[in-house]
Amino acid sequence: MIRFCDIVFSLLGLLFLCPLFVIVALWIVLDNPGPVFYRQQRVGKDGKDFGLLKFRSMRVGADKMSLITIGDRDPRVTRAGYYIRKYKLDELPQLWNVLTGDMSLVGPRPEVRRYVDLYTEEQRRVLSVRPGITDYASIEYIDENRLLAQSDDPDKTYIEQIMPAKIALNMRYITHQTLGEYFKIIVLTISKIIR
Repeated sequence: MIRFCDIVFSLLGLLFLCPLFVIVALWIVLDNPGPVFYRQQRVGKDGKDFGLLKFRSMRVGADKMSLITIGDRDPRVTRAGYYIRKYKLDELPQLWNVLTGDMSLVGPRPEVRRYVDLYTEEQRRVLSVRPGITDYASIEYIDENRLLAQSDDPDKTYIEQIMPAKIALNMRYITHQTLGEYFKIIVLTISKIIR
């Protein structure tokens, strides 16, 4: 039933948000020439890689410098990208990933291979379900970039503190993956973004 909801909601979302997609695409290109979309390899269900789709919010080639974004004013982020990220508009193209079955609307956020390789056997349980656009960890760590900006070693802070805490939150959904929980997380996410 969850997969059915994913298909219906992602299809409706792509159709209704089409005008917004056009506006964001124009904003990106006018602000910083280059591709509108950014595709990054992430690790999905059963440890299989897939291309996660986002609106580009950084300068072209910025991902070669670092895998994590630090603070609200990361110099790699474009002017338009700052607002696109702030209001989570960069995540909207992932509705396509949901429609194609690489992702679900709700599930653990997919991680890059570098960090997945550091998972313990227990933490690898997050790979037993489809990754999602939102989950309890996304809600709890909505200001993750700000937390990393306060660290002397953001990569170490992410690996040793944030990543394990997010995985622990992921387990709540994995062990209680019901339609009710699915809708609860969607409502909590929308509420958090609005606030």
